[in-house]
Amino acid sequence: MSAPHLPHQVSVVAVIGGDMERIFSSDVRRVTGWSIALSILMIIAGLLAIASPFIAGMVVTRVVGWLLLFSGVLHFMYAFRGGGVTAVLWEILLAVVYAVVGFYILANPAIGLASLTFAIALYLFIEAILVFGESYMLRHESGSGWLLFNGIVTLLLAFMIMGNFPGSKIWAVGTLVGVSMLFSGISRLMVSSAVRRIAA
Repeated sequence: MSAPHLPHQVSVVAVIGGDMERIFSSDVRRVTGWSIALSILMIIAGLLAIASPFIAGMVVTRVVGWLLLFSGVLHFMYAFRGGGVTAVLWEILLAVVYAVVGFYILANPAIGLASLTFAIALYLFIEAILVFGESYMLRHESGSGWLLFNGIVTLLLAFMIMGNFPGSKIWAVGTLVGVSMLFSGISRLMVSSAVRRIAA
């Protein structure tokens, strides 16, 4: 019996492994390239929203209005997919409510922006109370001070928005969305760049 040609087999495996590594590296570079481009767009959009918060707020308000209108259409379509009379009537009622609110926001974006600002302030206030409760329950754990700090900042932001309401509608929604997009873009950019460097 002849001895197996191990060196030849090892070289074939090495070539296949090298090709797979190059393909994987190429795929990672392509995906991270798109992610980096999206991150840069998010950073630019965030900066524009912070620079023009009222315009950004109006855009967000219109997006919310269209989403509500679209949700109303979906609820209306879902109502006739079966179920009892009560379920059908409930879905139709939800569809009407969503559609009416969405249409009203689109027809009166300034009022919609004020309502959205109030809703955000209320959400921040409730979030601050919950964070205070969480920080109290974890008061003996390491890092609970950061939870308390987060609650204080969130509560101050809620009071700042409510204290200037309805004037705060000019800057609150657009600024918050802009800051969120800015930091989301920066964090995505950092992660994508790190993955690209590892795969290089």
